[in-house]
Amino acid sequence: MIPLVFTLLYFCILWMGGFSASVTQATLQSDVQCYDWGVWSKESVYVYDGEVAWLYCPLFSYPTLYSYSQTQNSSLSLLWYRHTHTHELEQPINFKLNTLYKDREYLRIQPATEQDAGLYTCMLRNFSSCVKIGLVLEVIHRDGECDIKARLHLNISIPFQSERTLTCPDLHRIRLPNSTHSVTWYHLCNTNLFTMDRELKGDDVVIYRMLSPYAGVYTCVVSYQMNGHTFNFTRTLNITAVAPDVGNKEPLILNPAKDQIYSVTLGRRAELSCRVHLPHLYEENEEIWWTIDNKTVEQLANPRFTSPEATLVSEYYGDQKKERFLYVTDFSADDLQREFNCSARNSLGFNTSRAVLKQEPYVPTLELGCGLGVTLALMLMMFAVYHVFWLELLLLYRSWFGSDERYTAITDDTLRFVGQSRRLVVVVSPCSAVRGTQALLELQAGLTSMLHGGSLRVVLIQFKPVRRQNWVKELRRARLALKLVRWQGEKSAPLSSRFWKQLQLELPMRRNTHHTDTHTPLTENTHNTNTHLTEDTHHTDMNSYTHNNTHTQNALSGKEKLEDPYSTSAL
Repeated sequence: MIPLVFTLLYFCILWMGGFSASVTQATLQSDVQCYDWGVWSKESVYVYDGEVAWLYCPLFSYPTLYSYSQTQNSSLSLLWYRHTHTHELEQPINFKLNTLYKDREYLRIQPATEQDAGLYTCMLRNFSSCVKIGLVLEVIHRDGECDIKARLHLNISIPFQSERTLTCPDLHRIRLPNSTHSVTWYHLCNTNLFTMDRELKGDDVVIYRMLSPYAGVYTCVVSYQMNGHTFNFTRTLNITAVAPDVGNKEPLILNPAKDQIYSVTLGRRAELSCRVHLPHLYEENEEIWWTIDNKTVEQLANPRFTSPEATLVSEYYGDQKKERFLYVTDFSADDLQREFNCSARNSLGFNTSRAVLKQEPYVPTLELGCGLGVTLALMLMMFAVYHVFWLELLLLYRSWFGSDERYTAITDDTLRFVGQSRRLVVVVSPCSAVRGTQALLELQAGLTSMLHGGSLRVVLIQFKPVRRQNWVKELRRARLALKLVRWQGEKSAPLSSRFWKQLQLELPMRRNTHHTDTHTPLTENTHNTNTHLTEDTHHTDMNSYTHNNTHTQNALSGKEKLEDPYSTSAL
C-alpha cells in the first residue's frame, strides 16, 4: 500500500508542478531508493541575521498527499538534512545543538546566522519507501529596525470602506499565551498608527474603514523569551486598497465594440485586439480568449492563427484592463467569411463580442518606402557632389550648352560711336570674315556710314593672308573700294617702315599747335596719332599702339594688335 501511495504522489506532483527539477532516484545509506523531488521552487525562506527562522517541509504542502497527523499514525518518519560546503552529500542535522529544533513539520533555527544559510532537505521514509525535497534558506543583513524595501511575506487586498484586522504572520508559532512577548507595528516605517479609523488592538492592527492612506507596507516585529533567552522575528505585509465588492462584477469587453471595424489587407498579417475590463474579485482567475467559427485557437490547430496570453494594460484599485491579440498570417478572402469572437469570463459572468472586418486595398508601403529612400539618398548624394564640385559643374555645363559670349551683339551705343568716329580700323583675318562676328557687324556699320556721306573712313589692315573665296560679301566689296595696308612681318616692325607710313597716311592728321605751318615729324606724328587713337577709339584693342615711345615697344604693340583676329577700332 505504501509504494502505491508514493507512486500516486509522484505522478500528482509531476502534473501540478511546483518543483524546479525533475524527479530522480537516489540511494540512501540503506538499500531503500528515495524519490527526490528536487528543490521547492515556489519560494525560498529568508530571515534577518540574528532572528528566528522556521523552515516548513514542502512535502506537507499542496499538491502532495501528506499531512503531519497522518505520518504520526504511520511508520513514516520526518528527517532533516543539510548540504554544507565541506561535504558533497547531505548530512543529518544534529538536534542536540542549542539553536536547531524540530517543531512538528517545521525546522526552527533560533537564532539564525549567516552560517546557517544554504540548502536543507526534509525526508519522509520508512523501511520500504522514501521521498524527499529541498528548500533554500537565505540569511539577510538588515540596517535599522525597519526596511520599507524588504521582501514581502504576505499580500493582502482590502476593499474600500471595509473593515479588516491585521495579524502578524507566524505569531501563533511561539505557543501563545505567552505574557513575555510583544509586537511592534510600523506602517511605511512609521509607528504612529492611531487614527480615527485605525488603531492598535492587542497584538493586531484594526482598520475600521479602509481608505487610500492606509495602503502600503506594514512591518511587525515580534519579540519573546524562551529558556531565559530573548528572540525576535520580523514579518512584512503589503496592503492594497481595491474596489469594493458592490455593483456589477461581470467582465466588460471594451473592444471589439459594436461600432468598431477592423481593417485587414489580403496577403498581409491581420492583428485583432481584444481589451477587457475585469472588476476586482478576491483570489479570482479570469479568462480571455478568441474563437474562430466557434473554435478556440487550440481547437482550430491552424498555424496561421496564433493568440498569445493576455497582458495587463492598466490597474486601478484592483480593477484591471487586459488585452489579448489574435494574429492571422497571410489573411485571405476566405477569412473574411469567418466569424471572429472575443470572450471573457469570471465567476460572476460571461461576455462575448464579434469583430467586424473590412478589407483595405493593398498599399505597397515597403516598395514606396524603398523607392523614396533611394530617391532621398540620390538627392543627398547629388547635393553633396554639387556642394563640393559646384564650380567644376558650372564650367562643364557652360562648355556643353553655353553660347559664345566673347562678343556681344552690336548696340545703339556702338552704332553711335562708329558714326561719330573719323576712322574705323579693321584687321582682316579668317575670323573677321565669318558672318555674325562683332568685327563684321562694325564693318557693316562703317560702310553704311560712308555710303551716307559721313566723315568716317574705313581702314583695312591685313596681318596674315586670307583667301578671297573665304571673304564675306561685305568684306569683298570693301576691298574693291578701300586701300588694304599689309603687314610684312619683321620688315614692318620699325616705325620708319612702309607699313607704318601707309597707316599714318590713312589715319587722321593732327597738327602741332606750336608749329602751325608745318607737319609733325613722322615718328612724333606716329606717336601722337597713336595717342589720339587711344583717346578716340571705342574698341580697347587698339590701346597697345600708344603706351610706349620706343621704336621696339611700339612695333611689338602694333604686332600684338594685328594678331587679334576680331580687331576693329573706330577713330
